[in-house]
Amino acid sequence: MSKKSKQYRAFKFEKNKLYSVEEALRLFVQHKTAKFDESIDVAVSLGVDTQQSNQQVRGVVALPHGLAKPVRVIVFAKGEQEQKAKEVQADAVGSEDLVQKIKDGWLEFDRVIATPDQMSVVSKVAPILGPRGLMPNPKLGTVTTDVAKAVTSEKKGKASFRAGQSGKIGLVHSSIGRRSLGVEKLKDNYQAFMGELTRLKPASSKGLYVRQVSLSSTMGPSLTIDTSESLTK
Repeated sequence: MSKKSKQYRAFKFEKNKLYSVEEALRLFVQHKTAKFDESIDVAVSLGVDTQQSNQQVRGVVALPHGLAKPVRVIVFAKGEQEQKAKEVQADAVGSEDLVQKIKDGWLEFDRVIATPDQMSVVSKVAPILGPRGLMPNPKLGTVTTDVAKAVTSEKKGKASFRAGQSGKIGLVHSSIGRRSLGVEKLKDNYQAFMGELTRLKPASSKGLYVRQVSLSSTMGPSLTIDTSESLTK
């Protein structure tokens, strides 16, 4: 029997059961399936067609308890904003020098923040950052004139998400924290995430919007959530 099969057997769950959010999270917290602090992830099937420009679903939400993992943030800024970014311990701050480092293959960061005047500089590495989902975007709060606030927020931990298309449904995946946060904090993060996702429902989306929700851990199974209560409890 493989190691993963043994882990699944030890994790006592019912394949076809609809779990409450708290019940599912309690199982993940109580049943350790890896030696490291596993990520707890949410996957949501949406009734949208993201191939339509008016049904795009993309957003970011500051999680109440963060992600419980280090987030490496770099900042493209000069002058006063550069100094402020350093004061809040951005992992790297610069301009053309950062562009060169990235062109040379350096990608040891998780978030990129830029002041508006630096976007022409950042565009030089857009082909590298874009496919990795790292390009600064004003809608996500990563193009800003308040870099100190942005760095602090990103380091605490945000859930960024974008619906991709699979057949006739849109799929959203995101982490809501680490196992070590515990049930109540993970539940708070989950509700914040789902609240924002629900708020972003496109006006052109007809019928059932949230079709299915599941929670999983890095090495554990995927548990289907009872959506009739998942947004209210």
